[in-house]
Amino acid sequence: MRSPPGPHPARRLGGGPQRRSSYAGAVTPTSEDVARALQAATGSLAAAAIARLEEHQPWYAALGPQERSWVGLVAQGGIAAFVAWFRAAGERPPVSADVFATAPRELVRAVSLHQALQLLRVVVDVVEEHVPALADGPHRADLREAVLRYSREVAFSAAEVYARAAEARGAWDARLEALVVDALVRGEADDDLATRVAALGWAHDVPVAVLVGTRPAGASDAVVADLRRAARTVADDALVGLRGERALVVLGATGEDGPLRAAEALAPRLGPGPVVVGPVVAGLAAAGRSARTALVALTAARAWPEAPRPVAADELLPERVLAGDAGARRALADRVHAPLAAAAPVLVETLRAHLASGRSLEGTARALFVHPNTVRYRLRRVAEVTGWDPAVPREAFVLQVGLAVGALAERPGRRGGAAAP
Repeated sequence: MRSPPGPHPARRLGGGPQRRSSYAGAVTPTSEDVARALQAATGSLAAAAIARLEEHQPWYAALGPQERSWVGLVAQGGIAAFVAWFRAAGERPPVSADVFATAPRELVRAVSLHQALQLLRVVVDVVEEHVPALADGPHRADLREAVLRYSREVAFSAAEVYARAAEARGAWDARLEALVVDALVRGEADDDLATRVAALGWAHDVPVAVLVGTRPAGASDAVVADLRRAARTVADDALVGLRGERALVVLGATGEDGPLRAAEALAPRLGPGPVVVGPVVAGLAAAGRSARTALVALTAARAWPEAPRPVAADELLPERVLAGDAGARRALADRVHAPLAAAAPVLVETLRAHLASGRSLEGTARALFVHPNTVRYRLRRVAEVTGWDPAVPREAFVLQVGLAVGALAERPGRRGGAAAP
């Protein structure tokens, strides 16, 4: 390889021509002489390595001034550490990660492991090119062998540094993720939350739904990592948190299939019991509403043992009403009693009679003094207006609770009218 550009040609490395002339004389140099030559050339070698990086590595040129200075510190520190290691001769200690101690921890984020190994390769190439200027006779082969051995050990040390950094980053991200999920459940959507979410890599504001289920067995870190990995295969963004025996997964941008289909893929990874998906909300700032709804629905799901797994929180409206969920009470009144009364008060009357008769067409017709076909027509209208069919047992139960909460929401003295706001 050609010598690097710059004001430090190979003939000047190692302390100048005086040392090389001594090598050419009758006095045989020792390993200590080579070590002193290396030490004197440390700055020149580091400068040559940086010049080589600038010329051949585009990622180095793209770094900011501060990051470039950190890389220079690592290069110079690595050469200095090699000199100390080489000087130890037969008592050379194991190579450690101290080569990277001169640079701040932020360097690991600015420079990837691949780039760090490229830096190491450049430094090794530069030192190898200048071995003839630094050592003579039998010490030249020793120096080359030492450079290769040391560079191999430093490469392993670099991998260890980056592995520890990744582990620490993962632990920090897990703690931050837990704080974010907890804040979302409590409804604390402030600027700090937005900053934390951005730090976790939540890319954009998309529709969000929260899935809640029983926490599976296993260590917390392993459970969260498994759920996060699975969630990110069915959603563009995902956050995972554990609250006691509950596991929460915040799903963003689940695609055309929707959050319920995504929940089907995640349900087997959760513990036994119901799995509930909260309503879809406009963005992460509103995710607390979806999470709180899903948590209430998870408790209420015990009242419907036959509920599908997973189940949408809106499918548990009557159970949520029985559990004291005011939001479910308002939703049922608005979706059952109010639209029926607005469409035709007789629909409310017919539905009440039908439910009271045990869903018998003939019994309803006798109670209302109408033909059974009239009852059929009115019940079809009920299904069209509300979306729930009185002929289906589960949906008839939803309608019955909806009528009850609607009647309770009416102003005193009004019958058959719309629900009070």
